[in-house]
Amino acid sequence: MTTAGERPPLRRDAIVDAARGLISEVGLDGLTLRRLGGVLGVSATALYAHFADKDELLRAVAELEFDDLIGQYEQIDQDLGRDDPLARIRAQCRSYVKRARHDPELFRVMFLFPPQQLVGIGSVPSQIELPAATRALDMGIDAVSDAIDSGAIDADDPILPAMALWAGVHGLANILMLGMELTPEFEDSLIDEVTNRTLWGYGARTGAPD
Repeated sequence: MTTAGERPPLRRDAIVDAARGLISEVGLDGLTLRRLGGVLGVSATALYAHFADKDELLRAVAELEFDDLIGQYEQIDQDLGRDDPLARIRAQCRSYVKRARHDPELFRVMFLFPPQQLVGIGSVPSQIELPAATRALDMGIDAVSDAIDSGAIDADDPILPAMALWAGVHGLANILMLGMELTPEFEDSLIDEVTNRTLWGYGARTGAPD
């Protein structure tokens, strides 16, 4: 057994990585600081030198997960460019749902803390707002804004259609996390159906049914 003198210094990023692994393994509800300390070979008390409480730790996990999602969105922008905003929107929606399917428990952590992008329609207390969640939502709104500016969809403001798209794919993600063993082909078709029906409602014609 490694003694305290032999153990390398406990780092904040190592704690977050261990928490992510534990959440994936036993679920969000199974994460406790005592259990996490056991994984790291330290007492739960030692974790308080890096995090004030479990809530702060979960914020750090959620921030990292959103950073990964933002990286996927950035890759979409790099691959598709800005000339086809509907393709960007569809790719973002697909990436969002696939992330939920990849690790449902970490996906749950992401939405313990909401974005702050409700100017004029609502507010989020600053103590629970997550900056990375706001950045991810901003990227979705940006794609919708480009679609409006290009005439690809018809809307006065990008926030309402962006929120409608989010509501659709988030609901779908939660349905798919119920454990139904859908074929990959049907799952992909379902993502397309939810995304396209919303876009068609805003006047999109690309890929619209006859």
